[in-house]
Amino acid sequence: MALLSPKVYQWLVGVFASLGAFLFGYDLGVIAAVVASNTFQDAFSPDTSTEGLVVSMFTAGAFFGAGAAGPLGDRLGRRGTIVTGAVFFLLGGGLQTGAHDIHMMWTGRFISGIGVGALCMIVPLYQAELAHPSIRGTVTALQQLMIGIGAFVATWVGWGCYTNLTTTSAQWRIPLAIQNIPALLLALLTFLFPESPRWLGDKGRDEDMLKTLARLHANHNVDDPFVRAEYEQIKAAISHEHHNEAKSYMELFRSKSSFRRLFLCCAVQASVQMTGVSAIQYYSPRIFEQIGIATDDTLKYQGISNGLAIIAQICAMLLVDRLGRRWPLIGGSLFNSVTFIIAAVLLAKFPPGESNNLSAQWGFIVVTWLYNFSFSATNGPLSWIICAEVFDTRTRAKGVSITTMVSFAFNTMIGQVTPEAMESVGYRFYFLFVVCNITNAIFFWAFLPETKGRPLEEMNELFSSNSWFVAGKTTRRHHSRDLENRLHEKERETVEGSHAETAEMK
Repeated sequence: MALLSPKVYQWLVGVFASLGAFLFGYDLGVIAAVVASNTFQDAFSPDTSTEGLVVSMFTAGAFFGAGAAGPLGDRLGRRGTIVTGAVFFLLGGGLQTGAHDIHMMWTGRFISGIGVGALCMIVPLYQAELAHPSIRGTVTALQQLMIGIGAFVATWVGWGCYTNLTTTSAQWRIPLAIQNIPALLLALLTFLFPESPRWLGDKGRDEDMLKTLARLHANHNVDDPFVRAEYEQIKAAISHEHHNEAKSYMELFRSKSSFRRLFLCCAVQASVQMTGVSAIQYYSPRIFEQIGIATDDTLKYQGISNGLAIIAQICAMLLVDRLGRRWPLIGGSLFNSVTFIIAAVLLAKFPPGESNNLSAQWGFIVVTWLYNFSFSATNGPLSWIICAEVFDTRTRAKGVSITTMVSFAFNTMIGQVTPEAMESVGYRFYFLFVVCNITNAIFFWAFLPETKGRPLEEMNELFSSNSWFVAGKTTRRHHSRDLENRLHEKERETVEGSHAETAEMK
């Protein structure tokens, strides 16, 4: 690793840690093919409620996994929590693969969900704590990219098994079994990762923190000016937090600054689920069936959609630290609402069973592709980035834990409600997502401040010195320069020390 540049090293750690997000994406992509498989239907004969539970037991488990990951992240460290999440996922994956009745399937889904909930909570937090401020958004955006790659792989695996293994339970068992491979890889690779320097500092392991910062930013040079400056800034911030703030969940509610961040991040995570993404991912065969598209074609088109999503996620990674967080969220939400309006109009004008208009079918397909591209470039990655970067060290694990629980709570609700709603009200269900996307955009415009480029230790100042209503206001004049000032001071000390040594030699 010493031969790698610091940023490449941070990237590699971020990529491999994001295998946790790959597992979530894989499940998002594979479950549609699994529940639509004729051999799965023959084995379990699920009605809409039972089918909904196959989906929602996973997200219900993720809700509890995200909740447990908060205290685990503080107690075991970020790496220990990643390993724990991977082990739970493996246990659940084994039960799903070998399921012989619906209860065993539900149990496996719930246990795997616990693992994914823990991983989705801890991985972006871990990435944010490792990354340099200049690339933090890009590295944290790996979470959504790997979700997209996981969904892409799963969709094509599911499509291949659905179309070629039509007479055996391997049609749905193989797609479920494959997800255990990256989970095992993640569990093993985590032992090679560095621990979060901020967690080490919070535990009083200052020497280990300094060595880790040097490893991340300066090829193990503990005297590097940036390393020393960040080391002292983290120590000062943690010292302040230890003396002035209680280390408990209640701190998130007692402190106005912390509560503001918690409220905003919970709103962001809830808003993501209310864009309609889970309804499309989990039930694409049922949704496409409404416009007259066969299941095998649906899985193929969903695979193409997931490929486009990867391109969108790469665009987000390249641009997030330039464009920021706030305006892409606003624009993405408004565009999402337009796509759902068009989809609802197509379904209303060409009702299922009454029309087989090829142009309408292709129009519907293209609209879902555009929606997925928009979501994957904006709402998806930004929800993980914002929640991982705004909390301070003392409350970060607990804050991200709560916000991830909110995400999976809404995910579970959408997963359970969607099949019933599609049967009962059809295309009218889409108008819920139209309204939610528009209100999301208004909320972000009014209350979400820009956070790009700020060191994690300077988020307290941002959320303490600015009003809740941020529309039309700039926070630039309040921008703290603490890390920059410390860096300049360390560089000056280095130069002065060098001059002094030269003078002594003379």
